[in-house]
Amino acid sequence: MASRVIPVEPFDLVIFGGTGDLARRKILPGLFRRFLSGQMTADSRIIGAARGALDADGYREMVRAGIQEFGGAEAQDEAGLGSFLERLDYVSVDATVEEGWSSLAGLMRDGVVRAFYFSVAPALFGPLAERLHQHGIANAQSRLVVEKPFGRDFESARALNRMLAEHFHEDQIYRIDHYLGKETVQNLMAVRFGNVLFEPLWNNHYIDHIQITVAETVGVEGRGSYYDKSGAMRDMVQNHLMQLLCLIAMEPPSRFEAEAVRDEKLKVIRALQPVPAHHVVRGQYDSDGERPSYREEAGSPRTFTESFIAIRAEIANWRWTGVPFYLRTGKKLRARHSEIAVVFKDLGHSIFEGDEKRHRNILSIRLQPNEGIDLTVTIKEPGPGGMRLIDRPLDMTFADALGEEAREIPDAYERLIMDVIRGNQTLFMRGDEVEAAWTWTDPIIAGWEKRNDVPKLYDPGSAGPDDALMLLHRDGRRWREIRG
Repeated sequence: MASRVIPVEPFDLVIFGGTGDLARRKILPGLFRRFLSGQMTADSRIIGAARGALDADGYREMVRAGIQEFGGAEAQDEAGLGSFLERLDYVSVDATVEEGWSSLAGLMRDGVVRAFYFSVAPALFGPLAERLHQHGIANAQSRLVVEKPFGRDFESARALNRMLAEHFHEDQIYRIDHYLGKETVQNLMAVRFGNVLFEPLWNNHYIDHIQITVAETVGVEGRGSYYDKSGAMRDMVQNHLMQLLCLIAMEPPSRFEAEAVRDEKLKVIRALQPVPAHHVVRGQYDSDGERPSYREEAGSPRTFTESFIAIRAEIANWRWTGVPFYLRTGKKLRARHSEIAVVFKDLGHSIFEGDEKRHRNILSIRLQPNEGIDLTVTIKEPGPGGMRLIDRPLDMTFADALGEEAREIPDAYERLIMDVIRGNQTLFMRGDEVEAAWTWTDPIIAGWEKRNDVPKLYDPGSAGPDDALMLLHRDGRRWREIRG
């Protein structure tokens, strides 16, 4: 049965950086799929804005090529693609000069949602926001989408927040983290708060530990200059993994609304304990003779930037005291694999004689690939010969369990952009949340910089440096396997 699609209000969406890589790969193909689904109304418009001297027809051809390359099977719908492209326009503007802004102002319509997507470097956020208000393009009902990185530390994040606050109210700002748009991440909240089975067990009485893994097989490739100033901590932990940790650990909100959810996430971040040096492992992928090392790809032969990081974190509140949260992310690892694993405690006593194996219930939320949820349970091994116990998953892979509906699930950017048009901020980060995350992150970074720590080298295609294994071995635990 096909899922029901509710059209959003008519809108004008201006994409600053409309000729950039993110727009071509994600934003515009995502909007095309929403158009085909009927969610984007025929009188909605998308306006690309960038410094390039294109006209509207040239922009449409560029977008056509991008959708044909990155739009999947839907890109074969020539009639649909042609109709979508008719809703596109283009304006050549530069945040630092006056030319072109009056043309953009002339394209804006009254009576529709006005949204502005800043798919540009953070240094341009302030100048763009100022131009939008100077020319009357943005109004009190406008919505602003900003991409990460949202600062590189607490002070820069606070400066960005203040800069945007000069022109936009907090309820107009949508700080996008595409991980929160993933179907499985939202299903995590449904599993936690929609089932009586789990919430009574969601505490330190029953949970032994929690692992959050985001593993990639690719290296830094064309992002070397950016990544070498960022590293895995700033690029992944401070935002993506932090958001996953918050959703796992937060208290039930009073209702599923933006401020209620974000209030509970903020409480989690503020309850995070400082992380001692021996609970942090940094790594950097080496060359295996065929694939280049991080230093070679980044073009920085003496860099100490980490491409891998593992952290043992703790939350100081009644629900989670004594439960470690192990966070791990890295590049050029064994497989592309993102998972949240909730590992429950052992049975206090086994009634089965001769069964000495440790049996544990594990709730696994798979973000990629093969999105889904499974719960490992202990059962009897089939056949004669006594009571032999084995562990097997109750598997709900979305593609298998939901059939055609799973194929219609929008990707993260599609969902989040439609939430912007609806005015729903539930899956977006609030300013104080971003600043609180940096408050926890900054001392960790300052610590290894003060110690002059050098990342441990690891082989491409491995699970990361051996020191990361010891992070759990010291606690009598082990990482779950990274598998595709």
